[in-house]
Amino acid sequence: MTQLIPNQEARRLILHLQGLSQTPHRALGMDGLKQLIVQMGFVQLDSIQWVERAQHMILYARNQTYRPTHLKKLLEKEQFLFENWTHDASVIPSQFYPYWRHKFQRDKPEMERRFSNWQGPGYRDRCDSLMEKIKAVGGLRSRDLAETGSGPREMWQWHDGKAALEFLWRTGDLCIKQREGFQKVYHLAALGVPEPHFETRVSHDEFVDWACRTALNRLGFGSAGDIARFWDLISISEANAWLEDQGSENISRVMVGGHRKRGVRKRSKKSDKIDDKELYARADIASVATNLPDLPKRVRALSPFDPVIRDRKRLAWLFGFDYRIEIYVPEAKRIWGYYVFPLLEGDRLIGRIDMRAHRKNDALEVKALWLEPGVRLSDARRDRIGAELVRQARLAGVGNVTWPEDSFKANPAEA
Repeated sequence: MTQLIPNQEARRLILHLQGLSQTPHRALGMDGLKQLIVQMGFVQLDSIQWVERAQHMILYARNQTYRPTHLKKLLEKEQFLFENWTHDASVIPSQFYPYWRHKFQRDKPEMERRFSNWQGPGYRDRCDSLMEKIKAVGGLRSRDLAETGSGPREMWQWHDGKAALEFLWRTGDLCIKQREGFQKVYHLAALGVPEPHFETRVSHDEFVDWACRTALNRLGFGSAGDIARFWDLISISEANAWLEDQGSENISRVMVGGHRKRGVRKRSKKSDKIDDKELYARADIASVATNLPDLPKRVRALSPFDPVIRDRKRLAWLFGFDYRIEIYVPEAKRIWGYYVFPLLEGDRLIGRIDMRAHRKNDALEVKALWLEPGVRLSDARRDRIGAELVRQARLAGVGNVTWPEDSFKANPAEA
């Protein structure tokens, strides 16, 4: 019989597997941070510092004793992490590097074709020249390639030098050894990953098995598409083939309940589609679901790039939360705002907030806050939101919170 996972239990599973059921005020320590990142799989990077950069907000949402200097140490000093691409630029545990090395080799012919079309047939000469330059002088930033003075020109302009650096990084010859501000410092890959991980090789079958198995462990349940998209290492067809090869000792089938608003039946009036989905799950899903810890009751602001948020369709189906980031939407067409953060309370997404840290003013300023339909602003909830704003101000390094009463806005969905 297919196991049924009710919607609330499914939400709690996702939040637990992605580290959001931990006690957020308990001292994390460097060892705890390492365990958390391995549990999550990766942490996405983003340059925008509206409150703090995405990578720091993601980790801080799980433990308020986290500090941005901790991540820098793990990446640059201890080499516990390396930086490369999942679905976007991310920091990834170095123990996973052999699987990215396999991806580099598999994807290199297509990357060479694309870069050749983009940069022209001479791009390989530029790449070879850059490799020699880095061997001679050490790490390079893209701005180090900018033309300076009136002397002889280098063989690259800034843009094609940057493209060559990116090609060499994306295909495994270079690594991001450190960042200065948010500027990448490229170095030889062997200097950015500990030798045991750098030297290990895996077969293609091992690569696919690892990518599918570890994705499903972190998702709890999902489709072949969900599994393939988690690391963005393999294709959906490869995930489907892997699933077909697995026995019941490795995976199970579950029926997962989708989010339903009060008074809405199993079939949606709008789409007439069944909300529940039959999906694949890790073999021990029943045991994990039975032993779920309680979630913290506090309100937490999530980065738009938090792993719980990033798959917008899965988010809407499980949490009933329709979210998009509107930084690329013209201002006149924005529904919410330029950079708006979802608010998590327990296992529910209760609203979203437009806030920004103004360091010159030493303040975290709230521009607008919208609660989801049916969410009431009780005194206790207001206090929990206020406590989270104080925590966010602390993360941003500002001393005050400006939260005007007129920042509460009517939800457009209720208009």
